[in-house]
Amino acid sequence: MISVGEKIPEFTLKDQNNNDFSSKELKGKRVLLSFHPLAWTSVCAAQMKSLEENLETFSQLNTVPLGLSVDQPFCKGAWAKDLGIENVRLLADFWPHGDLAKKLDIFREKYGTSERANIIIDEEGNVVFFKVYGIKEMPDIDEILDFLRK
Repeated sequence: MISVGEKIPEFTLKDQNNNDFSSKELKGKRVLLSFHPLAWTSVCAAQMKSLEENLETFSQLNTVPLGLSVDQPFCKGAWAKDLGIENVRLLADFWPHGDLAKKLDIFREKYGTSERANIIIDEEGNVVFFKVYGIKEMPDIDEILDFLRK
């Protein structure tokens, strides 16, 4: 698995509006890559809604939160609309299927999904925080915000 201190590979993925999103857009900002296994599940929904609900705090901490899963972009678009997510970008690690999750070694081959994981990247693209959660475990948003405040 990816480790603290390693550099995240550059990537380009589609967001919930089917627009390209490139990691190159993140230069000079900290980034939270919040991986969830699949859209339309209750824990994943709560995880993504917590990003949207705390967007102002993330902004104050010079951090861009991104939600990622292997779902297709149009599925993520319908899900974002259903959840009321209007500002956080939900990225589709859809094709090649789970490519970014595989590069980070957090792809669950048996299930075809990523792990539930939070990865914080510094302004230079280096991992400064990495945690994998149980599939049914809701990541603690306060843990992430407290880390970013340090």
